Amino acid sequence: MQFISTRNPRHRVGFSSALVQGLAGDGGLYVPEEWLPVEAVRRPALAALEADAGLAGLAGELLAPFVAGDALEPELGAIAREAFNFPAPLIWLDDAERLGVLELFHGPTAAFKDFGARFLAAALSRTPRAQGRPLQILVATSGDTGGAVAAAFHGQSGIEVTVLYPKGLVSPTQERQLTCWDGNVRSLAVRGRFDDCQRLVKEAFADAELRAGCELSSANSINLGRLLPQTLYYWAASLRVERAHGQAASFVIPSGNLGNATACVWARKLGAPIDSIVLAHNANRTVPDFLRDGVLHARASVPTISSAMDVGDPSNLERLRALYPDVSALRSALGAVSIDEEATRSRIRIDFKRFGRIWCPHSAVAAEAYARLPAVERAQRRWLIVASAHPAKFREIVEPLVGAELPMSENLARLYARPTRYTEIDATLEMLKRSL
Repeated sequence: MQFISTRNPRHRVGFSSALVQGLAGDGGLYVPEEWLPVEAVRRPALAALEADAGLAGLAGELLAPFVAGDALEPELGAIAREAFNFPAPLIWLDDAERLGVLELFHGPTAAFKDFGARFLAAALSRTPRAQGRPLQILVATSGDTGGAVAAAFHGQSGIEVTVLYPKGLVSPTQERQLTCWDGNVRSLAVRGRFDDCQRLVKEAFADAELRAGCELSSANSINLGRLLPQTLYYWAASLRVERAHGQAASFVIPSGNLGNATACVWARKLGAPIDSIVLAHNANRTVPDFLRDGVLHARASVPTISSAMDVGDPSNLERLRALYPDVSALRSALGAVSIDEEATRSRIRIDFKRFGRIWCPHSAVAAEAYARLPAVERAQRRWLIVASAHPAKFREIVEPLVGAELPMSENLARLYARPTRYTEIDATLEMLKRSL
């Protein structure tokens, strides 16, 4: 299997190279050169499900074609077992099992990004590299990505990680997760917004002097090694729904940089029994506006309580447009809606009273998007709200809304016990280069 740049199909690399490079040399994102026949993927996936092989077993079947012929092919089983040692449960909210929650926050940092980050770390730690030259991972984060990447790569030999996050624009719990590391992980608090952090990473990759001095890679969702493993939980959940009800699953996904959404679209492209896909955005409405008007207007991000989704220029829209070059085809493939902050807060209150369910501010955006679907849409399909993070990561926001104290998970408590450290920098490439 080869992977090509979204900007130049003649730029082709293997799986390991795509992971190490992160971003293609022309600035594009790596996508599969060809899409496998549906039955070639679906048949082994069903076998893994029937064998109750878990996410690690499913990964061994679903990802094998993408790793075939690569140096990492014999390591895939070990990578999957190391990465996927926690569950992604499907919880139904009603007796008819028409509305459920796909919980993706049971990993070490209580966010869905643990899945991709741990797979990427396990893969890159097994990738051959030049002697004496560490791999330098750059990651821009709007909240959850950096914590997941830092936890996954901490202590990995031959790999250094630099996390860039917007100072003052993440929750206190998120900031602690971003800054409680030492050794091979450094945290940079950027005086700016997430888009500035993301721009700095892209500028670093384009800087010839920096690339000559160190081997750069990225652990954002622009990296193929983050995105491909995220297709697994969509496969697992949709196959369970199909097996139990003979019907495809539909998903409402909290969306920012669009990595999680793209993973769902890719899973459906590969044959997962997925029907409708709705992207739930906060006040950062670049994607809903693009689908409505057909004109892309990237813009500065707007700070909200769902901070990990505060993205004004989502990178993975490039992958979605590569799959659906015509905007009308993209509209047919998925929907997108923007939810304001007051509606998000209100949804947290309403669903706590109705279901006893406590949403994080990101999952609440998806829950509100579901509530706004036409009644006939809600009745005809089996919907899964994607719960992307544990609400305890946002206690300062959620507790006053539900009037209850949120217990902290063991994983979060463990991180709180660590001391914190970070360096503030201006949002300039020169400051980033000095820090590296």
